[in-house]
Amino acid sequence: MSTANLIEVLDRFDERPEAARLRERSYQLLPTAGLVADVGCGAGRAVAELRKRGSSVIGLDPDEEIVAVARARFPEAEFRVADAAALPFADGELAGYRADKVFHAIADPAAALAEARRALAPGGRIVLLGQDWEGILVDSDDMATTRAAVQARLATVAQPHAARRYRNLLLDHGFHDVTAEVHTGLLTGPSVLPVLLGLAGTARAAGAITDAQADSWIAEQRRLAETDRLSCAIPIFLAAATNP
Repeated sequence: MSTANLIEVLDRFDERPEAARLRERSYQLLPTAGLVADVGCGAGRAVAELRKRGSSVIGLDPDEEIVAVARARFPEAEFRVADAAALPFADGELAGYRADKVFHAIADPAAALAEARRALAPGGRIVLLGQDWEGILVDSDDMATTRAAVQARLATVAQPHAARRYRNLLLDHGFHDVTAEVHTGLLTGPSVLPVLLGLAGTARAAGAITDAQADSWIAEQRRLAETDRLSCAIPIFLAAATNP
């Protein structure tokens, strides 16, 4: 997926009311004072919102193109090109660390969490958000094709089950006061159709479903979208903890 397409997809979902409520919940779990890093900040929406709340925040992303978009959208905010495994902060410099839709794409979550602990001050807070990629629940009369499409998409994600493991990952890496929540987003309407068509396209390209299965499933999802019957639920995990 191109950077432009990725930003378009992220914008589409981030503009949904339930996504805004979940971001707000994540902000409530961060400290109100001190420097916060939004790791994997994308186009910078959360950084701008945190600034409006009075937070001192820096957005980080490894993609130079995405950082350029964030800087153009929010020139008053600070963004840096940086990787989660090599944060540009001194030991204990951060009061807060937030990563939304990030850990599924990290090859080595353990290294990222070790780096988070290094950069967080004692008592600093970490907040992780992300979807479970196997928990994409699509309404369809053809569940065999639906399962095959979800599994094919799963194979393209570095850590598809990272979100369901947030609590244990934080505990295993020495964080204290670990809490975990699950918020299920129900996506309806034509705005989610391109994502579902992408599922079928990935599965077709991987040979997980036949052309006939893909065409039939796509036609069904198009019909559902046209009659306001399209339905896709995705569980989003949110975990928070304190650096001892």
